[in-house]
Amino acid sequence: MPKKSAHPFHVIVKPIGAVCNLNCQYCYYLDKKDLYPQKKSFRMPLAVLEEFTKQYILCQPDSIQEIHFAWQGGEPSLLGLDFFKKAVAFQKEYAPQGVNIANSFQTNGTLLDDDWGQFFHDESFLIGISLDGPEAIHDRFRTDSQGKGSFQQAMKGLEILKKHKVEFNTLTVVNSYNGNQPQKVYEFLKQSGSTFFQFIPIVETDEKGSITKESVGPRQWGRFLQTVFDSWLSSDIGRIFVQRFDVCLGLHMGLLSSLCVFSETCGRAAALEHNGDLYSCDHFVFKEYHLGNIAEQNLTSLIDSEKQKKFGKDKKDSLPKQCQKCHYLSVCNGGCPANRLDIKTGEPFRLNHLCEGYKLFFSHSRPYFKAMAKSLHAGNLAKDYPLFLKE
Repeated sequence: MPKKSAHPFHVIVKPIGAVCNLNCQYCYYLDKKDLYPQKKSFRMPLAVLEEFTKQYILCQPDSIQEIHFAWQGGEPSLLGLDFFKKAVAFQKEYAPQGVNIANSFQTNGTLLDDDWGQFFHDESFLIGISLDGPEAIHDRFRTDSQGKGSFQQAMKGLEILKKHKVEFNTLTVVNSYNGNQPQKVYEFLKQSGSTFFQFIPIVETDEKGSITKESVGPRQWGRFLQTVFDSWLSSDIGRIFVQRFDVCLGLHMGLLSSLCVFSETCGRAAALEHNGDLYSCDHFVFKEYHLGNIAEQNLTSLIDSEKQKKFGKDKKDSLPKQCQKCHYLSVCNGGCPANRLDIKTGEPFRLNHLCEGYKLFFSHSRPYFKAMAKSLHAGNLAKDYPLFLKE
């Protein structure tokens, strides 16, 4: 029996590594294949799958009531349905009585068919499907290896999910193109039938360390969030759920952030590659953030290692002075460390590239979130916020 961790932890699983049937121009993960130059196959062996499943379940603290498996890529559907049937079988074999097992599956949707839909429904998978907006917007960067757009195939995948009554949410990468069209994106997502939106800002650098042309700009990101927020505020509270808005409301209510981006520290959400290698975070899959392999060390020893603890604490310890004095520190906490790319004169640490945008959004939304928090604390609904707006 492996040693249990004292605190819950999460692992994003990359069972086919960075292999994908698309070649999205902004993807930060495709080049991770270079970490394994001798590899011909990036398919996770069943022995690794079983070992991870066993450890991931048995290393969680006794107090935990639900264990969440998150499958990502690359494109995980390339593994085929039998792989995930086996994954579910392992979960059922090792899950203690009374502990719920949940699965989420992030996909571009292009390979889904009725068999996938039926499986997702029967096993209660939550699917995150990537949609960047209507066709012309989605296809700007989300292309295949021949440069052809993926929108039509993705929408067919979405229809499969709807047909089989599979729970899904939409994952939208906000980039330099759709970042200028927030209203079009928001209306499209609503029309698609999604009721839960995740907006993910893409901030990448090239080999020279410069921000890529596909990356969203700071003010562009702030204006995008503002526009979406205003639309949501006017008619969609309680009907449409936007992950970042939910988290911000929770923070204004005095709750801890459920999103690592806005947490004070990080380090409890690692990433597992196809061969059992564990990394500090899926945005830090680099050699210097390699924690070890689960075939050689159990998950508890890796997650609770001094190296990983330092990684988690560094988020707070490396905050620039500008952040420490910021009016919005309690809701931002410096943002994702992967986006701390801007050097400021006289500062020993880097500032988040999206800082200016976050300030725009927080200054705009704070009065409304405060009013919503007061409304909820008073036993009302969030949409009753106008009653508390002037208090």
